[in-house]
Amino acid sequence: MSANCVMCGAVLTSMDTLLGENKLSDNGVICNQCLDRASNINQEVLSDLKKFSLADIKNFIEKEQIQPAVIDEQEEMDDFTSEHNNILKGDFSSDVIKRRRKEIKKELELLHANLSMFTKGEIKKLPYILSADEKILAITDAQYLNTLDAGILVATPGRLISVSKSMFSPAKISEYPNETIASVSFVPHSRSPIIKIHTEDRIVEFECYNAKTDAEMFYDKIKNRYNKEVQKWKAPVTPESSATVIEQLEQLGKLRENGILTGEEFAEQKKKLLGKL
Repeated sequence: MSANCVMCGAVLTSMDTLLGENKLSDNGVICNQCLDRASNINQEVLSDLKKFSLADIKNFIEKEQIQPAVIDEQEEMDDFTSEHNNILKGDFSSDVIKRRRKEIKKELELLHANLSMFTKGEIKKLPYILSADEKILAITDAQYLNTLDAGILVATPGRLISVSKSMFSPAKISEYPNETIASVSFVPHSRSPIIKIHTEDRIVEFECYNAKTDAEMFYDKIKNRYNKEVQKWKAPVTPESSATVIEQLEQLGKLRENGILTGEEFAEQKKKLLGKL
């Protein structure tokens, strides 16, 4: 394997080969940054990189620099389905979308968002989904559990939003208004932790492949907002029967299994309950 990117000359790192070698048709290898740049212009690069040579990639970029990209509003809107009508927000004229994309890009920079190259399509949809005054509080790579779609999970003051998209399919957008969320939980994993949204009637699970640290940071930013009642939970101070205490211990165990209580919180409350036996 070549030690350097044939396009920019940067030394290739383990992250550049995490999902396999970025090899071109002429056997040159490019880094993730150059792959990201090229796939922004031609998404086919992501699905069939070995079809393209270094000259092809350079040609894409040169043409893009000469002719600035034009937003085709109809093409963008065709990627949404009728079920998204109640989610889409605001004015979709080309000038407004360009401005909103710049504003959202600035927000992501301030959040130090570390999103993978595979979420570019989802991020481009945000100007259509977020209203002009809807601030992004946190964002992370997150896809529905047991699917192959790339996706993002976005937290705003009033809701959590999931945007996911496979290569040639319409975007899938789901929103979870604050009032419908009972709690959120986190299941740690060395490579792909899981974030769970608990509503009154179901639990929605998202797998976070890009970086477990980013998923942990996202959860840390939202847990206090949605887990207030859980955090206030205390062992009762009035005398209790052994059966009642055992029942409370079982409830406590379920909260830990669902990721709502941390190990330390569980141990503290367990100690208080055992002291009543």
